[in-house]
Amino acid sequence: MSFSIHRAVVTAVRTLTPGMVRVTFGGDGIADYPTTGIGDEYVRLFFPPQQDAEPVLPHSTGESWAFEDDVTPSQMRTYTIRAVDRAAGTVDIDFVVHDGGVAAAWALRAAPGNVVGITSPTGLYDPPADLEWQILLADATGLPAAARIAEQTPDGVRTRIVIEVGHVDDVQEITGRDLEVSWVIGGNGHGPSCFDEVVRDLAVPEGVGYIWFAGETSVMRGVRKQLRHVRKLPNQAYKTIGYWTVDVERWVERWNGLDEATRAEIDALWDGWDAPGTDQEAITDAYHEQLERLGL
Repeated sequence: MSFSIHRAVVTAVRTLTPGMVRVTFGGDGIADYPTTGIGDEYVRLFFPPQQDAEPVLPHSTGESWAFEDDVTPSQMRTYTIRAVDRAAGTVDIDFVVHDGGVAAAWALRAAPGNVVGITSPTGLYDPPADLEWQILLADATGLPAAARIAEQTPDGVRTRIVIEVGHVDDVQEITGRDLEVSWVIGGNGHGPSCFDEVVRDLAVPEGVGYIWFAGETSVMRGVRKQLRHVRKLPNQAYKTIGYWTVDVERWVERWNGLDEATRAEIDALWDGWDAPGTDQEAITDAYHEQLERLGL
């Protein structure tokens, strides 16, 4: 599927919990939106300079995007799709809302008629074809994807979900077949995450399974080490994704402070990522080891 950018108009806004707002997008720009259907498919959103203004949208370069030289690019953030309604021609995206942040501030004031840009999606959830069970782990940012995966899981697959939210009022209803849901309070920028303990004590069933995690990057690293290096799960048995980074402004400042050769060395780790026979998890190991060595 070629990469595309679409103009999306807000048609409805709903407060789900004190910490999450659902925004429904419609309009001609996404009437035939090219969803992958994968439960954790993610998109880039381009936000306007003012709430009721038009965003400056880039053009597709085939596999990415670019802005014209004479414009100020719209600010961009990455989000997962909560639901796609083909009949209605709409897309739902759930926003974690908090003080500060381009996307959160926009979502808190979102109203019908507001416009954003939205890219075509990419999904990462990729369980084995003969899946018997799955465990979905996420903080609040991964909650929408985990809930969608659970809803789309076919009969015959046992699903356990553990969601970490910052406050008991952020608990939501999650539905699905043969589903067990647990909630823990912590993490999410409000305190230490509980996932080190959760994953360490995790009971892994017999049979063909899949463990999926989405949340803060440093927490993700700990989860990934447990799954890959302690439990020694095969590559196809898990997926860990960093959705956000605590104190990201400081992280970016430290990254930009590295010398050019060091940044180039880290970027070069991804060369050959899509080459046949590449052990992508080994590349990911090397990447995180480099960043941790540099205190990033």
